[in-house]
Amino acid sequence: MNTKHIMEKNDKIYVAGHNGLLGSAIVKKLRKEGFENIVARSHSELDLTDQKAVSKFFEQEKPDYVFMAAAKVGGIQANREALDQFLYLNTLIEFNTIMSAFNNDVKKFCFCGSGCIYPRECPQPIKEEYLLTSPLEITNEGYALAKISGLKLCEYLNTHHPEKADFISVMPCNLYGPGDNYHPEHSHVIPALLRKFHDAKVSGSDQVVMWGTGSAMREFLHIDDLADACFFIMQNYSGDPGAEPNTPGMSWINIGYGADITMQELGAKVAKTVGFEGEIVYDHIHPDGTPRKLLDSSKLFSLGWKPSITLEEGLRQTYEDYKINKDNYRK
Repeated sequence: MNTKHIMEKNDKIYVAGHNGLLGSAIVKKLRKEGFENIVARSHSELDLTDQKAVSKFFEQEKPDYVFMAAAKVGGIQANREALDQFLYLNTLIEFNTIMSAFNNDVKKFCFCGSGCIYPRECPQPIKEEYLLTSPLEITNEGYALAKISGLKLCEYLNTHHPEKADFISVMPCNLYGPGDNYHPEHSHVIPALLRKFHDAKVSGSDQVVMWGTGSAMREFLHIDDLADACFFIMQNYSGDPGAEPNTPGMSWINIGYGADITMQELGAKVAKTVGFEGEIVYDHIHPDGTPRKLLDSSKLFSLGWKPSITLEEGLRQTYEDYKINKDNYRK
């Protein structure tokens, strides 16, 4: 175990973004582990882009620990149509929360980033040290730059204030699971495909069109596994002992499933989960995005954590959730 701090049952824990996919999973995990002193605010109660409001919240509540799961998120179409908003809003949210936590003596901070921070053309699997070694994928560059900025701010605080700062960043692969956003245009790949295949099945369509060539490879992690990993890291990891400043060991760690599949394979698995028996057609006009994105999670795995939910089981859970909540999507 290499950690400066360990959460105790009576500690006050703030989960930013508790209504979102990851935030709600973290709250569920904390309660399962016996943590009940959880602070949460909806967007209407606390706008994280408002610096004064965020500062006042931290001064009044004084949380001991923070899980930063709040963000403006979306799929490939939403990202490329609003690169400016994904950069601007996420940077505001991150910087306001990180600095308010630091200024109010939060013991430990878990910043939730994304595997999209790594270059488009990257050696596989992707190690933490590959950050900023070549250009990003342009379709989600705004979001990636915001997450890189948050990661770097955490790193700089650790570097320049080692006696005070314990700010760890986690970089997960593609996420999915119950509670996801099923918006027809702004959702991520798995909820989008579940919706598309379900609609085709219900309407009696004999085919489903998927974007791209089907050759792009992606790694998927169930949201409950990510919440479990974040909890594990908060209790067991504060960076590598003796790491030099400005190195991966200072502040960030990958969280992946450990294996990836092609989009063609994913389409077949979603079709089987939904019960769609028609043809899957690929629209080559739309981009594949990054050719492959498999994280090297060996650092985390070596600490003793491993994912436990298979993609098949996770798809089944998510589809059951979709059938109940498909019309309650977030815009």
